[in-house]
Amino acid sequence: MGCAGCFSFLRKFHRSVLSLNETSDQSSQDFLLPHSMEDAYSYNGGSDCSSWRRGRSSEEILLARARKGLICREVPVNETRKVTISEDENGNKMINEYVRERKIGSGSYGKVVLYQSVKDGKHYAVKVFHKSHLLKLRVAPSETAMTDVLREVSIMKMLDHPNIVKLIEVIDDPLIDNFYMVLEYVAGKRMCDFDSCPRDGIGESESRRYLRDVVSGLMYLHAHNIIHGDIKPDNLLVTSTGNVKIADFSVSQVFEDNNDELRRSPGTPVFTAPECCLGSSYHGRAADTWALGVTLYCMVLGQYPFLGETLQDTYDKIVNNSLTLPDDINPQLKSLLEGLLHKDPKQRITLNAVADHPWVIGEEGPIPEFLCHCRQKKSSCSPCSSRTCFECCC
Repeated sequence: MGCAGCFSFLRKFHRSVLSLNETSDQSSQDFLLPHSMEDAYSYNGGSDCSSWRRGRSSEEILLARARKGLICREVPVNETRKVTISEDENGNKMINEYVRERKIGSGSYGKVVLYQSVKDGKHYAVKVFHKSHLLKLRVAPSETAMTDVLREVSIMKMLDHPNIVKLIEVIDDPLIDNFYMVLEYVAGKRMCDFDSCPRDGIGESESRRYLRDVVSGLMYLHAHNIIHGDIKPDNLLVTSTGNVKIADFSVSQVFEDNNDELRRSPGTPVFTAPECCLGSSYHGRAADTWALGVTLYCMVLGQYPFLGETLQDTYDKIVNNSLTLPDDINPQLKSLLEGLLHKDPKQRITLNAVADHPWVIGEEGPIPEFLCHCRQKKSSCSPCSSRTCFECCC
């Protein structure tokens, strides 16, 4: 199967899981945008992994970080509590300052629409949610889709990295059901789009360039104790200049004290690490690294390393089948893929080692280190690498 074929397969799985998790209507009409940070976590909160592991939940960790000012954003996210729906002179629908152009995709829990701001003339990708639907949709025994979206907003409000899609504004009027996340618009393509990803992959040179950007963004997330949870080509957007930005934090998790042990299964089945398929706890960073390996395999070979006819068959192959690589593959690339797709998470290559791998370095040299804003603000903090834990900035 070509790399482009992944999306219909993945969406079919995603819909089947959601249909099993839907519950009856709930009467709560609470709105998403909190009046204070404390209000942000008053919903049906606490993911399975958070309630299971000892220590604070993702929500409590995010609240504590916000109180300490541990935010990478120099320019904070706008928070708007009033929605004005109107039309421009051409009859196009407007939400506040934004003029609707067209639907450009679907997110985990809502649609994504292209809007243009009449103030700055820029285009933005706007995620549109229905709060009533989020409150009905149960994604775990103690968690609704509302909690996922709240966590996504809280995480993205803290992030600022050139290889991560930036959250610009959150619009939430308590008098209407719609809720809007205004995001940076990436006017390029997905890493493997339906029409642009050949069956034999996109080649080593382009794959290396893309992988370096993903590694840079993922290292930044892990250094800030954030697990993305759904790394895959569909969530990696390529700008018009060829840079990659990581998108969709709807299943992301936060950890502290270097304890990234989680229980709730991460994003998409075909990108799921073997230890996650077994239904036990797993380490989030190693699971993200496995998904990175599957993504690289897709880029260079145009197919999945492990794919079955059914969900269970796919999981069985991920856990039990050996990795198959072409005989004529570049030896350096072979060693990297074997390291990324090692069944044992303890033996799996780390992101630091990926960044230092000869195939990744290539002719471009080491991946540039990114000094984030929250670290720059901590002038009293001893110099530290972006590869270290976020808490070093406390």
